[in-house]
Amino acid sequence: MILTIAGYGIKIIRKRQKTKSREKARGVFMDKKYESLFTPWKIGNVEIKNRIVMTSMGGTSIFGWMEPNHYDKEAANFLLERAKNNVGLILPGIAPVRDILFGKWLYQGKGKFEKLKEFMEEFHKTGCKMFVQLTAGFGRSLAINDLMVKAIKNKALGTLLKPVLNVSYLTASASETPNRWEDSCISRPMTTKEIHDIIYAFAKTARLCQEAGVDGIEVHAVHEGYLLDQFTMKYTNFRTDEYGGNFENRYRFPVEIVKAIKQVCGKDFPVSLRYSVVSKTKGFGKGALPGEVYEEVGRDMEESERAAKYLQDAGYDMLNCDNGTYDAWYWAHPAPYMPQNCNLEEVKHIKKFVDIPVVCAGRMTPEVAAEAIKNGEIDGMGVARQFLTDPKWVTKLMEGKTDEIMPCICCHNACFNMAHYRGVANDQTLSDNAGMARCALNPETMQSKKYKIVEAKKKKNVAVVGGGIGGMETARVLALRGHKVTIYEKSDRLGGVFIAAAAPSFKEKDKELIAWYEKEMKELGIEIKFNTEIRHVSEIEADEIVVATGSVPRRLKVKGSEKAVEACEYLLGEKTVGDKVVVVGGGLTGCEIALDLYKKGKTPIIVEMKNDLIAVKGVCLANSSYLRDFFELNKVEVHLNSTLKEITEKGVIITDADGIETEIAADSVITSIGYIPSPIGDKKTKLVGDCLKVGNLRTVIWRAWDVAMRI
Repeated sequence: MILTIAGYGIKIIRKRQKTKSREKARGVFMDKKYESLFTPWKIGNVEIKNRIVMTSMGGTSIFGWMEPNHYDKEAANFLLERAKNNVGLILPGIAPVRDILFGKWLYQGKGKFEKLKEFMEEFHKTGCKMFVQLTAGFGRSLAINDLMVKAIKNKALGTLLKPVLNVSYLTASASETPNRWEDSCISRPMTTKEIHDIIYAFAKTARLCQEAGVDGIEVHAVHEGYLLDQFTMKYTNFRTDEYGGNFENRYRFPVEIVKAIKQVCGKDFPVSLRYSVVSKTKGFGKGALPGEVYEEVGRDMEESERAAKYLQDAGYDMLNCDNGTYDAWYWAHPAPYMPQNCNLEEVKHIKKFVDIPVVCAGRMTPEVAAEAIKNGEIDGMGVARQFLTDPKWVTKLMEGKTDEIMPCICCHNACFNMAHYRGVANDQTLSDNAGMARCALNPETMQSKKYKIVEAKKKKNVAVVGGGIGGMETARVLALRGHKVTIYEKSDRLGGVFIAAAAPSFKEKDKELIAWYEKEMKELGIEIKFNTEIRHVSEIEADEIVVATGSVPRRLKVKGSEKAVEACEYLLGEKTVGDKVVVVGGGLTGCEIALDLYKKGKTPIIVEMKNDLIAVKGVCLANSSYLRDFFELNKVEVHLNSTLKEITEKGVIITDADGIETEIAADSVITSIGYIPSPIGDKKTKLVGDCLKVGNLRTVIWRAWDVAMRI
């Protein structure tokens, strides 16, 4: 690699090799507009080489996650790979100071800290810095599942589980408050002794991290409505002791933590604070949308101005900022419907009230972040899930190869798929809870033992039938392994049904993903035969055949169904609709169509047979709650527990759970009631994507790897 300094950035000439058969050299330049991102800065006395901060994500803790604490090799490899790819500061996933399972304190067992010391020696060779993020806990925000609900409500079961899973302790909060995931479960107030034990644990663990060579600590968190934040906010803290009541008492817990850390680690050991500038919360389970006029029940800007300065003066050396709580979760975990750089204005404002560095996270774009840093409005750009999708995105940005960055689409399908809907708490599998920080688009992330590119021992000619995401990902992995691949696509475009999914204006990242795949197909030399429909695998001559033919829409069997417009027909613009539109099906696709209609100035009406919108596994509450809150705020008509009986010339007739019929006037009807697999071939055929089982991008892409790695 040859580096020379150009007048407008770094000029890099290198050879890029994706496969052994494809290698070329070219000159690349970092765009001048990004230069401020690559300037050094300081947190306390620690110098950070650039302004890009990988913020913490559940599941990437160096001490493991849903298991007894230990030195986690998978997380260590994950962190080191990102450090080698030019990140300035890395914040691993939250490490509870007391284990979720079995309740062991993190400072107990020094062996993991000895291994951490060895890791830090290797880590620092990259020039990156690392602050370990420690958390006091979750309180009422703990994503409890059905078993935990039963343990809270059944004292006998709770007592039986206590040695392994102490739900009462894990959900303990500042005061008696409803759990975010099941409001019939009430968190108990944390005792003063429990508070003091946590403060001691922060200090003890921080000292061990310092001795291991860690560059600093991040305290989690006066942020997102986690436990410490529940103490600071009036709507969750009704205490009358020294940890409740007035401003100073409400902020006492995080203040005593930083003072305890500084006492044992020294005043020069930097301590960052994960901090939500404004709570954006209207009440329990009620968030405030962008631009909404509302009454804040959490931390408003006036209090935040005072709190930021107060926390700085207590000893915090940096504020790692965004907005929101679990009640307004789409601010801290932005759904694709949230604006890019959604937290920037509040973070820019709060920087005026402190002298310490301020980092902003939340769908940050490099262009906007670089400009804000250049203008002195923030100090660092916080990025999280983009690092799951593409570990090399910073390097690609530096090298002027932004079109090679695989985009995060904010789906949360694998990294944070905690689903919640009426009547169900956290509808997430145990394996997903234990394996967070995986990525729907990149199976290698935090699964490096299971998913990795291994060169094929015998190179084959492989045919892939279908050029959707599943087909393209299969072809991509096969090509990277050395196979020669041909895609047969019946249309004149790549993307399949995902073209329709990416159609709404708020799906800009989905459109980028399709463009990324198109580029990958071209650069990997994958042959595409467009306008070629394969009806049976016998039509193809190849060593191996993979079928990725997708699915077909379910069709309504009601009177007048021929008048309906199918979801993809609408999204692709194949059929037009009027101003007042009934959307039949309140799943994710139906709700996104309703959002798209509203944004186009039309009047959507949603008809859903279940008792809630988006009542399915796999859709993160941050995404689903945005849509539910949007429809409620904007008075979008929603009919739950309702089925379509007939489509008429004037609209529809629906029937509710009591059998009562209602006629709804409408100009058009869009159906979004699911899809049916549409495979070709026989039982021996290798199937990928929705033609095997209708799912989401995670099921499609992971299955593509499962198949492609065995050829």
